Amino acid sequence: MTPVKTPEPVRGKPDAVCVAAVEPAREAAIAEAGAAQVGDHLGHQVDGERLVTHYFASTHAGYRGWRWAVTLTRASRAKTVTINEVVMLPGGEAIVAPEWVPWSERVQPGDLRPGDLFPTLAEDLRLEPGYTDTGEPDEVLAVVDELGLGRERVLSPIGREEAAERWYAGDFGPASAIAQAVPYKCFACGYWIRLNDSLGQAFGACTNEMAPGDGRIVAYDYGCGAHSDAVIESPDQPSTEHAFDTTGYDELAMETVRALNPVDDEPPSDEEILVTAAEIDAEATENY
Repeated sequence: MTPVKTPEPVRGKPDAVCVAAVEPAREAAIAEAGAAQVGDHLGHQVDGERLVTHYFASTHAGYRGWRWAVTLTRASRAKTVTINEVVMLPGGEAIVAPEWVPWSERVQPGDLRPGDLFPTLAEDLRLEPGYTDTGEPDEVLAVVDELGLGRERVLSPIGREEAAERWYAGDFGPASAIAQAVPYKCFACGYWIRLNDSLGQAFGACTNEMAPGDGRIVAYDYGCGAHSDAVIESPDQPSTEHAFDTTGYDELAMETVRALNPVDDEPPSDEEILVTAAEIDAEATENY
């Protein structure tokens, strides 16, 4: 619902004849809409000298809150009124259509879906002519196209400025929370590739798959924890070679080893394994 503002009444002395002409105004409304569409008299409004608008409720089911407005006037010293116009106007509680917005202003970033076309306005200030047919041979024009110079329109200074302001203030600019949390900046990062365009003075592309800005345009003073200079000195890895105590050891014969570690002829049962496991767990818990 769009709120409707009632026009301010014109200050002035009300004309008694026009104010009293309620029935002539009602008859004009009935002649326009029919008796079934015209309801109670809702009052009047003085619009000027000998100019008054009478309001009648609309009883149409599809126009709740609307009202019939009958504007009438009279000539100087005349005893009868003249009907100027009869229209239906929205009241303060009327449901009206929202204010019309052009399609170019209704479409927002992210609305474009696969298969949709978003035409560019011919007078788009973000673009300017970028290609002039010089009549050069095809091999020269091929080089022009390869260098990206064969486009009919290119970014204008206004387009560059708008893009720079939008990118710099976005999620990959220096004011973002992630950039504020780290001391590293993109201009010193090995994963940062500066743009070749004039926008490269302040922007580049991130190529680190572990960074939140991977594959995106990031500002030169943006930063994150995946910076190439964020190197952590890892502790020495433990040696995988076995270590032996050579300070002293005892030699045991195989018979003694077998006596100290008898091998059962039959493997333990499942119950014995469970009991042994429970005892080990209980001992480990007690020691802990």
